[in-house]
Amino acid sequence: MTGSAARWSLAALLVVVALIFAIWPRGEDPGTASPEMGRGAPIVEERRAADTSEALAPLRERADLSACPTPTSAAANDGPLAGLVLECIGDGSSVDLGQALAGRPALINLWAYWCAPCAEELPYLQDYAAQMDGRLTVLTVHQDRNEANGLAKLADYGIRLPGVQDGTGRTALAVGAPSVLPVSILIDADGTVVSVLPQPFRSVDDIDDAVRTNLGIAL
Repeated sequence: MTGSAARWSLAALLVVVALIFAIWPRGEDPGTASPEMGRGAPIVEERRAADTSEALAPLRERADLSACPTPTSAAANDGPLAGLVLECIGDGSSVDLGQALAGRPALINLWAYWCAPCAEELPYLQDYAAQMDGRLTVLTVHQDRNEANGLAKLADYGIRLPGVQDGTGRTALAVGAPSVLPVSILIDADGTVVSVLPQPFRSVDDIDDAVRTNLGIAL
């Protein structure tokens, strides 16, 4: 083989090797997600796969949350929460928010375990609920898929308010809440959303003012 022929053979071999490398399937670098990844495939799980009933049982026992509300009225609820079924974070039962809240005004608080302003206002919400003595339902909605961390934080904060798990944010979507936390939603007894308040409460008086202004109920 002449020198020229050898060089052409080597060049052809390099081209073949380069083509094989270009088309060979390779896994994506886990630290660099493509802009197209996840598009058109929203997360549908309310909680992580690790958050099984068995795994959450000791956390639920430690948190010792109040029972989720149950229907108190046979009246139909045509509000935006009608038919929205979520898991009661305290015991794992299913809660139809529309039915459970029908017949009584409610304050629904959207929060997450990593939200610092949420941690500050939750004790005020608990104190307010205790003073209302059942005249208004106060319900927390945990908006993160890590249900275990949500329960752990409630236990750490000493919060025993009833709550539901909503890792996909369906409650916020139903009422048109903005993508911020915390958010409080004031609902009339017939299921009508009266006000959506994307702000943290700084005291029991702040909560009382908001409820009195929007629902006409005062401490």
